[in-house]
Amino acid sequence: MKKLLLFTLLITAISFAQKPIFTSAKVKAATVYFNAAELQQTTTVNLPVGTSEIVIKNVADYLNENTIQIGAPSSVTVLSVQFTQNYISEYEIDESNPAIKKVRDSITLVQKEIKKIQIETYSHQQTIGLLDNNQTVAGANSGLSVTELIKLVDYYKAKRTELDNAIVSLQEKEANWNKKLNALNEKLVINTQKEDKTSKGKLVLQVMNEIAGNVNLDINYITNAATWNPFYDLRVDNVKDPINMMYKAQVSQTTGIDWKKVKLTLSSGNPNQNNQAPILSSWFLRYGNPYDKYMYENKYTVANGLQRKEASLQINQDKEAVNSSPRIVINGSKSITGNNQALVVIDNVISDMTTLNSIPPQAIKKTEVVKGAQGAALYGEQGVNGVIIVTTKQMDDYTSINENQLNVSFDIDIPYDILSNGKAHSVALKEIKLPATYKYYAAPRVDKEAFLLAEINDYSKYNLLPGEANIIFEGLYVGKTTINPNQTADTLNLSMGRDKKINIKREKVVDKSGTKFLSSYKEQTFTYDLTVRNNKKEEIFMLLKDQYPLSTDKEVTIELLEDGKAKVNTETGILTWELKLAPNETKKIRISYKVKYPKDKVIDNL
Repeated sequence: MKKLLLFTLLITAISFAQKPIFTSAKVKAATVYFNAAELQQTTTVNLPVGTSEIVIKNVADYLNENTIQIGAPSSVTVLSVQFTQNYISEYEIDESNPAIKKVRDSITLVQKEIKKIQIETYSHQQTIGLLDNNQTVAGANSGLSVTELIKLVDYYKAKRTELDNAIVSLQEKEANWNKKLNALNEKLVINTQKEDKTSKGKLVLQVMNEIAGNVNLDINYITNAATWNPFYDLRVDNVKDPINMMYKAQVSQTTGIDWKKVKLTLSSGNPNQNNQAPILSSWFLRYGNPYDKYMYENKYTVANGLQRKEASLQINQDKEAVNSSPRIVINGSKSITGNNQALVVIDNVISDMTTLNSIPPQAIKKTEVVKGAQGAALYGEQGVNGVIIVTTKQMDDYTSINENQLNVSFDIDIPYDILSNGKAHSVALKEIKLPATYKYYAAPRVDKEAFLLAEINDYSKYNLLPGEANIIFEGLYVGKTTINPNQTADTLNLSMGRDKKINIKREKVVDKSGTKFLSSYKEQTFTYDLTVRNNKKEEIFMLLKDQYPLSTDKEVTIELLEDGKAKVNTETGILTWELKLAPNETKKIRISYKVKYPKDKVIDNL
């Protein structure tokens, strides 16, 4: 009975002492919200039959544990999942990497040299202390002659100087060795991390496995250590042309993981953190595309892909020629010169097979094979042997916009690198041509410069989000503006910057302004001249605004004396003029108003 108990305890101890299995997760895709991100990671681990502890390294430093989802094959049962930043195990340290070992050995040697220098420096310092503590000579009672005293002084001076210089030299050596040590430590970090930044976060899984072998795990969770903001580039070449808007995003993250070549999705909504059970749809098996496998097995990926799609194509390679390019031939095409190679046209530009095969297959939008006379009709003699017309994907082809009732998301097919450094990474989303009506605007009471405004109709169809925009006018960067589509107006006005060729003045007319005292009241008159000059070579339309004050006190009365033929809004006090100015034309407008209030009062904002 005792032997049985002992055996049971032994087996239990062995099972508990089983080494955990370490693996590192890679980021596959990321859906970034304004204040969070959903990360999709994958890893592969070799599992024995039975229960195992898996430690998944390189997950986010901070995450919402309630959102963790682990996808595993049916043969694997996930018993428990725990997130931690403080997993400690004697099995985790692996110094077998030759590069790491070499750096470790170098660090050890440098540390020994630094220690030797520190010991020698300490010895010199102690010697100096001994000299300093025994430098007192008791005058006539010392028994030293003048000659001996001079020798003693000279010895002290020489020895003290020697030791001080030696210490300085040793300190310089120590500083140099410390520089080498720091460089080696940095190199160690690089070698340890390799390409990716290693995070502190870890997931500890307890699993039960039925079949021994490699197992693929999918890890999904939400972290708040990521964000994105929309911004725009607005390019205007001419006030008669549409605005060329580049829709962009600034993405930043501090998850502790460098996102390398991830599938990126940007969403305007907030992540749904409710633990709702997933709904599976029918899973119908289908044959895969052999082309995807073939692209990794054959150098001439695009050409062979074309051959598979078009039976009339034949690809020939001169095996005897060094670094030769393949020749693509359309069966049935002949040339009197003996050259039957088809013409290659990429994005409406005549090219060659070498260039065609340098294009990633996933970057090709469409291919078209034109035969015989039709090719000659399009490209003359160059197209008599047929034409291969290739259209590549543009930026808009890589980004799809999905809109639902609550948010807008951008799915980006181009893989991106987003480093975990908190810095903004620019991501191009879409290029939009915005039809615009241009006009100039000025409010000289606030700012005496003219601004170019672009008026956009039906702006809601472009799925714009509030954000900052760079303005590039006629090829020059002129500043920043903001785009705010969250408004109720029918049109969106974009401020495109200041135009120095339009001069505006707002001057007080002194002889038409003044103050009068009437019994217990004070009456002040204000008169201003607004002058606008167009120094441009073309006619402009100007929206000019000014204002007069309003009163909420019955003792204060205001009278508009002269409005300069403006549109007057009596509720806001805003005066508006719509002006048309020819080249080098000047227009002057006069406004005047009177304010009456008790003379014992002071109005401080007139």
